[in-house]
Amino acid sequence: MPSKLDCIRELLGSCSTLALATAERDGGPHSTPLFFVMDDAMRLYWFSSRRSLHSRNLAAHPEAAVAVFHETERWQQIRGVQMRGTVAVVEDRERRREMVRTYCERFALGDLFAAAIRRSALYCFTPFWARYIDNTVHFGYKFELDLSAPQG
Repeated sequence: MPSKLDCIRELLGSCSTLALATAERDGGPHSTPLFFVMDDAMRLYWFSSRRSLHSRNLAAHPEAAVAVFHETERWQQIRGVQMRGTVAVVEDRERRREMVRTYCERFALGDLFAAAIRRSALYCFTPFWARYIDNTVHFGYKFELDLSAPQG
């Protein structure tokens, strides 16, 4: 039986798109879909323009929420994870190179997006809380994890 953390990792690793929720200056919500990749510590990374609304929102308020889920048309197959965490721009050049390589390989971008990626900032979402939902187990099955605590 996989651990709760393994269930979340498996789901994140099998999906390509997250829904990022940020807060606008007036406190109103803003959501946007983004391709992402995950590292071994379950941090999520994406590339985006610093001028995009969600990036400006994060510059003012770096806490965000993320939802990742498998697309389905049957309620019995709903599986997803909701997370809260903090977001920061990755400044480390080596980490950025590693994520560019991982991102381009995962999404088969080749050279097509090289210029866009060079102009984009790399963002890192570090989750501190997660809720996993899996209706394939039974309707309403879920669990929550405090990811700020050491996992054992």
